[in-house]
Amino acid sequence: MRAAVLNEVGGDLSIVELTATDLVAGEVLIKVHGVGVCHTDLTVIDGALAQQTPIVLGHEGSGVVEAVGPGVTELAVGDHVVCSFTSCGQCKRCAAGAPAYCTRFALLNYAGVRPDGSTTLADRDGSPVHGSWFGQSSWATHAVASVANAVKVDDALPLATLGPLGCGLLTGAGAVFNVHRPKPGQSYGVWGLGPVGLAAIMAAKASGCDPIIGVDPNPARRELALEIGATAVHEPSDDLAKDIVRETRGGLDFTVEAVGAAPVIRQALMALASPGSCVTVGFRGPKNPVDVNQGHLLQGRSLRGVIEGDADPHELIPRLVQMWADGRFPFDKLITTYAFDDIATAIADFRAGSVVKPVLLP
Repeated sequence: MRAAVLNEVGGDLSIVELTATDLVAGEVLIKVHGVGVCHTDLTVIDGALAQQTPIVLGHEGSGVVEAVGPGVTELAVGDHVVCSFTSCGQCKRCAAGAPAYCTRFALLNYAGVRPDGSTTLADRDGSPVHGSWFGQSSWATHAVASVANAVKVDDALPLATLGPLGCGLLTGAGAVFNVHRPKPGQSYGVWGLGPVGLAAIMAAKASGCDPIIGVDPNPARRELALEIGATAVHEPSDDLAKDIVRETRGGLDFTVEAVGAAPVIRQALMALASPGSCVTVGFRGPKNPVDVNQGHLLQGRSLRGVIEGDADPHELIPRLVQMWADGRFPFDKLITTYAFDDIATAIADFRAGSVVKPVLLP
């Protein structure tokens, strides 16, 4: 297999030959057909989320099952799958239908190794290479995943472009469907029109929200937001929250903040009606202090952080796929594809904001 390896924080990725170690119980080997570039991957490259190196990143993979490990009956060779985050499936949070808050989430998704300390990847000399990033490490031609995070999809679907459903799009849509659960006619605002924010726009549209307001400094993204469901868009400004409260005659019922910057979080909160709810999903590392006005919260408003859209991937991914088939979740309009060897260009374009969701084709 070929994989993009990060050897040091802040360094360039190197595409090299690796091998997958023997599959253990519950694991599957996937031939990757497409994999997204996500902001969370960049937090590792930039050092905001510490990981051991060398490591293979990538956590929005889709592909075909090529081999199954001991005891696997849920998937078979030839199945088409979308990979998401993984979870233990046994703790009280998983049992309660909240796998995004699995008590072993960090161990299973961030540790770079299996729970027993072994790695899923090795270099030509047999030296271990950290993988298991979100249970997959799919910036590669092949990925080791598991029945817990590989979601089977219909063979007729455009497999190469489905990967982002496993994280970024799942997060934005899940914030709407699983957390806010708006009723038709309720108002919605989204700060940050990247893949997460635009997924929230599409989900708000599918939920019948009105108005739906998008906020972003990038004019191309504001235009795209209007195309896929926003009723109005704005460039950020110091007085924007006040303007929105005035224009909506009291503020928005719900807002999503997909940037992670303290001023943006405060503005999304200040634009709420009373009562109202703001969800923050933007990630800038585990230490990101934010201060808010308690008096604003005391008026019945809430600010809540959300991981992975509060989603169970095995439930939400098939729902989003069906919505896409019905024309109600046109996520394909967000995607730009790149050859796998052009990963550096894809990342640079993503950082520059010239593309919304790069998808690599190994």
